[in-house]
Amino acid sequence: MKNDTKLGITLMICTTVIFALQDLLSRHLAANYNVYVVVMLRYWFFGIFAVTIATRRAGGLAAAARSRHPWVQLLRGLLLPAEICVMVVAFVQLGLVESHAIFAACPLLIAALSGPVLGERVGWRRWAAIGAGFSGILVILQPGSALFTPAGLIPLAAGFMFALYSLLTRYVARGDTAATSFFWSGVIGALAITPIGLWYWEPMTPGDQVVMAALCVLGALGHFLLIKVYEVAEASAVQPFAYLHLVFATLLGILVLGEDLRPAVGLGVSMVVAAGLFTLWRERRAKQRS
Repeated sequence: MKNDTKLGITLMICTTVIFALQDLLSRHLAANYNVYVVVMLRYWFFGIFAVTIATRRAGGLAAAARSRHPWVQLLRGLLLPAEICVMVVAFVQLGLVESHAIFAACPLLIAALSGPVLGERVGWRRWAAIGAGFSGILVILQPGSALFTPAGLIPLAAGFMFALYSLLTRYVARGDTAATSFFWSGVIGALAITPIGLWYWEPMTPGDQVVMAALCVLGALGHFLLIKVYEVAEASAVQPFAYLHLVFATLLGILVLGEDLRPAVGLGVSMVVAAGLFTLWRERRAKQRS
């Protein structure tokens, strides 16, 4: 029952810590191995985890696989591994700090796309916040200056893909359960990435096999906690705390990888996060009125 906001916030904070650690391990592995191999092995574990969860629920695999929107679920299942591959490439090219600073625009992209994808009305206040947030992205990227790098567009592309994935998840939720969406994400993603990952297969050292195993466990644990978050609390109450993923990933990038936080990045991400929090607040107000 969704009535324990304090527990939901606690679980969301734990989830963001786990996802930040997951990003750090992905960055390490993708710097030494093909990104498709890393994501494939991660998805094998995710797929097995999704099937295991499905078998423990009422109705088993048949109930979990039953969908009123199979084609949309298929698209979701293909989008997520593609987005993960793009984002991991961004980690290698830009580092955790700048990748997450740009990816933070994702809630703004969700708000902007909610009209054409879901038919939701976006008022002028939210459009103004979206514009302000993308001004922050321009501050981070600094197009036209000597500091601009095309690699900065990689996490922006990942943010667009994840925003579309999130909106499609909302769409299928009108007819499918969360368990069904979770099952399709894990199984379709594993099936889609496996042929590509096997084509680029390369063995890992024993030490990196341990890192890969830790990445798989953290990925499954993070997804499991995220399910629990939305089981115990309303999404609108806990969603702002998802921005802590940015904070923890930035700290790991600086403290573990020795990355820098450029003043322009700090200013730009502040603008993006402020705009994102405002759009979340306006969305919550709109839902309360309706």
